Amino acid sequence: MGFRPLHDRVLVRRVEADEKTSGGIIIPDTAKEKPQEGEVVAVGEGKYRDDGSRQPLDVKAGDRVLFGKYSGSEVKIDDEELLIMREDEILGIIQRAAAGKKGGK
Repeated sequence: MGFRPLHDRVLVRRVEADEKTSGGIIIPDTAKEKPQEGEVVAVGEGKYRDDGSRQPLDVKAGDRVLFGKYSGSEVKIDDEELLIMREDEILGIIQRAAAGKKGGK
C-alpha cells in the first residue's frame, strides 16, 4: 500500500469481532456493532510544535489500539476499508501479555 498519513494522523484497520458469543450464539451481520479495536497500518511523522520541531507519535505500525465509537473517517484504499484518525482519538494501546509468562513476583 502506498499511503502515508500526514502530521499526527494514523491509518487503522478495524479488527473484526468474533461472529459467535462465548455461549455459541451466532451474531448476524445486521446486529453487529463495528469494532472499536484496530491495528495501526501507518502513521504520520508527527505534529509540529510551536518551536518548529516535530512531536513524534506514541503509536507505531503494528500496534493494536482502542478508539472511540465515532472516531476517524472511513476511507477505502486498495479495496480495503480503513479509518484515518488523529492520534488523540486513540484511547489506548493494547498490550498483550507474553504467552510464556505466568504470574508475577
